[in-house]
Amino acid sequence: MPDDATHPQARRMLAICRLIDESDGDAPPLAELAARAELSPFHFQRTFKAVVGVTPKQYADASRLAKLKSTLRAARDVTAAVMDAGYGSTSGVYGRADARLGMTPKQYRRGGDGVTISYASARTPLGLILAGATDRGLCFIQFGEDEASLRERLRAEYPLARLEPMREPHDPQFDAWIAALNRHLAGEQQKLELPLDVRATAFQLRVWNYLTTIPYGQVRSYAEVATAIGRPGASRAVARACASNTLAVAIPCHRVIRGDGHLAGYRWGLARKRALLERERAGAAEA
Repeated sequence: MPDDATHPQARRMLAICRLIDESDGDAPPLAELAARAELSPFHFQRTFKAVVGVTPKQYADASRLAKLKSTLRAARDVTAAVMDAGYGSTSGVYGRADARLGMTPKQYRRGGDGVTISYASARTPLGLILAGATDRGLCFIQFGEDEASLRERLRAEYPLARLEPMREPHDPQFDAWIAALNRHLAGEQQKLELPLDVRATAFQLRVWNYLTTIPYGQVRSYAEVATAIGRPGASRAVARACASNTLAVAIPCHRVIRGDGHLAGYRWGLARKRALLERERAGAAEA
């Protein structure tokens, strides 16, 4: 399926995205969406995922969740925010929103109050990192010069969460995640699969999902990413989504560069971005 958003089927899928975004309450059922796209449900689902990067249901859930997140802190209470976002009741939203928010709607409204994040620092081939994890997966991976400044960044990201330093010896699962990250950074393991607990808007989700599909050792421009997710002309928004990534390497925003081939910005330093890309290109060439 071409990434070009001017392709007829790509235009149809983007029209479906707009329909989902503008819907009140539940998105139209799959059969209705497929009929509007003039495809069978099977081919519609496959085409939609090829163009957008997620399934129609995942897109609808992310779109509704984005509405919920935008209203949670401004609404008079959680129930009002849930209803304004198109959920029929508060009972169903908790199970579905919980996985994407990394917390319940009420906890998110309160800035992460009630969420526990365990964290620990580790040395990697590209410097010190601090990794934070909820009981669902890693929610924070960042490079830095010292643990104190990294803890401040973690606190800024989750201002009311309960932050707990991980006791020694670390949980074996955490050590396994760090070992996999180190092998990846050393060029010994191309595919990095870590359980992630991310908070994202619908647009960020589309960008981040696409970034994980960029092959090891390759790069894309901001404009190419924007076109691939069906938003040609949204290069700056793509750049902002990359800059808001708090999961270094796990969500490979380092693989996005300017259209003229220059590296552009990287929140963890251009030298580190260059080193990441050089190691990946060398590793891909040896494979």
